[in-house]
Amino acid sequence: MTPHSPRVSPVILLLLAVVSSAVLAQVPFEGFPGFKDVAQEAGLTLVNVSGEGTNDYIIEANGNGAAFFDYDNDGDMDVLVTNGSTLKHYKNGGDPVLALYENTDGGSFRERTTEAGLRRNGWAFGVCVADYDNDGHQDFYITAYGPNLLFHNKGDGTFEERGVPAGVADTHWSTGCAFGDYDRDGFVDLYVANYVAFNGNAVARDCVYMGTLKVFCGPKGLVGEADVLYHNNGDGTFTDVTQKAGVKEPNYFGFGVVFCDFDNDGWPDIFVANDSVPNLLFKNNRDGTFQEMGLISGTALDLFGKPQAGMGVAVGDYDGNGLFDIFVTNFAEETNTLYRNLGKMTFSDVTAESGAATASRSNVGWGTGFADFDNDGWPDLFVANGHVYPDADRLKESSRYLQPKELYRNLGNGRFAEVSGRAAGDLSMPRPSRGAALGDYDNDGDIDVLVVNVNSRPSLYRNNGGNVKAWIGLRLIGGSSNRDAIGARVEIEAAGRTQVGEVRSGGSYLSHNDMRIHFGLGAAERVDRIRIRWPDGKTESLSSIKAGQYVTIREGEAR
Repeated sequence: MTPHSPRVSPVILLLLAVVSSAVLAQVPFEGFPGFKDVAQEAGLTLVNVSGEGTNDYIIEANGNGAAFFDYDNDGDMDVLVTNGSTLKHYKNGGDPVLALYENTDGGSFRERTTEAGLRRNGWAFGVCVADYDNDGHQDFYITAYGPNLLFHNKGDGTFEERGVPAGVADTHWSTGCAFGDYDRDGFVDLYVANYVAFNGNAVARDCVYMGTLKVFCGPKGLVGEADVLYHNNGDGTFTDVTQKAGVKEPNYFGFGVVFCDFDNDGWPDIFVANDSVPNLLFKNNRDGTFQEMGLISGTALDLFGKPQAGMGVAVGDYDGNGLFDIFVTNFAEETNTLYRNLGKMTFSDVTAESGAATASRSNVGWGTGFADFDNDGWPDLFVANGHVYPDADRLKESSRYLQPKELYRNLGNGRFAEVSGRAAGDLSMPRPSRGAALGDYDNDGDIDVLVVNVNSRPSLYRNNGGNVKAWIGLRLIGGSSNRDAIGARVEIEAAGRTQVGEVRSGGSYLSHNDMRIHFGLGAAERVDRIRIRWPDGKTESLSSIKAGQYVTIREGEAR
């Protein structure tokens, strides 16, 4: 279905949402795990800086992201949190752009920013991770207001910044980023989303929200910045191929970005969530170029043909049809949006009937992700929320500046039930949240969530009880493909069901998830078959793999 298909009236949609909420509220939630915020005891202590706290200007409101990645190759997830600044500090060089935490014992972290050579000031926003030079060590890219930064992992616990010599020191206000090997040459390329052409001469609080509040202006009325696609030359440098590859777009307000093979043809496509303007979906033409299909595919607008405030993006096969669906977080007074993949690059907005946004209308959504939190074999859905206007509490409407997270349990029938207030523990605590990274930081077989909070410490939500059911985790290492195997598609068969996953870099909102592929298996004791389509198109299979473990699979070593 495209946005121009026959539309359901807003009244009918509202009734569907109400009925859906009432029905789902009666669903039992026994056995679903709770989540406890253990950030402080785990040692994640960075106090985020993102403006003065009054949000007089748009740049102060958007917050930061985080990453789970294994920078020291010891088998557990380390943490990187990006950091912002204030306009006053930025004039003098800014604040520290990041904090790096080493996972020391599978559950505790020690800050290693200085020892790793990462002390650098500025105003950072997002992060994405990949071994861009295939040397066996994961590097990372930081988006910023001002020059972006590319940190090369030297393999000895330290990093070297190479943004300028590598050709990727974009000097715009950049937000989301993602690595993906769009031409399948064995080296990951880089897509960078840019936001607005902000300058310090903007007028503070010159616009009105809800007819009452004086607030910052934007993004509407401001000038957008075009995104950039960089081709990896294979020698440590990149070339701007935005025009050549056909991904030049109007100067939109870019936020979330992800590479994903949406039509299952073996070539990664690109989806970009844009703020207040249509989203973009670039189909890979398999010749180094792309075709923009947002409107044609049905992912550019909502069900009523309107653009939304696209911020975070999650990708996953929620309905088990073997195709990757798209979930986009949006602003208050809208809902978040779930686009179901119908095949052949067509999608349908199923937000209302799926129940995937029943609690979102009063919230401002940011970081998000699909993950099987209870290991029942069906990917659930997480959303981090927080308003951009600190004065929102003055409104009579239900919106508040501090907002709870949303957690939707996948019922296995195409529908979700929102459970954060009844079964998810600390997720219901209101916070000013932005970026979110998903991963199993303690290697216990269930997925945890790291959330960045504006002008506050991060939250690390440990999953308590998700590993009661069986699971398996897969770490893929490319050979002729890029070393992180970004773009690899994995299909598993267990207990008569087939599930699919894909290795990705970036996504969520300004964040990067654990790249190990995690599958919940329910009561299955083993996986009957694993089939891998590597990024270069080759396929391999494994059979009869025991559940309850992380398995490393190297390209060329399977059958």
